[in-house]
Amino acid sequence: MALSFRLADPAEYPMLETMVIDAFEPITWMKRLDARMGPLNGVDWRRRWQARMAKIFETQIILVGEAEGQVVAFASGLIDSLAATGLIDILAVAQQRQGHGFGREMLRGMMEHLRSKGCRYVNLECLTDNDVGNHLYESEGFVEVARHIRWFREL
Repeated sequence: MALSFRLADPAEYPMLETMVIDAFEPITWMKRLDARMGPLNGVDWRRRWQARMAKIFETQIILVGEAEGQVVAFASGLIDSLAATGLIDILAVAQQRQGHGFGREMLRGMMEHLRSKGCRYVNLECLTDNDVGNHLYESEGFVEVARHIRWFREL
């Protein structure tokens, strides 16, 4: 089943927030950090993700993918017009719809949207241990150009 793509309606943001956070729960480094350090300043990883999503909804392009009239995938991104480069910040598929190729379709849909807005290049980040994501990006022609390590400590 092919996805159809459209810009998200702000009325959908609460549902999209839940879908994205649920999709990222198994892999987010923020949850791992809470397991080691506890909620930061009393704010757990889920609440921090909610704050991140609020900022994304205010500042980024929000594209959704629909199948059978249901939103099943999400991508957010930014455009650097000077470099003609798009950044895909978040790519997520609803938990119950994972494993059906919707991530690949959403990735391609977001790349096409960025291309239509003048982008010639696209970049994204993925955790090194996110094997599914890294395999997808490599299979779609992305090349690894850098790695970084997130260090953390209490002051």
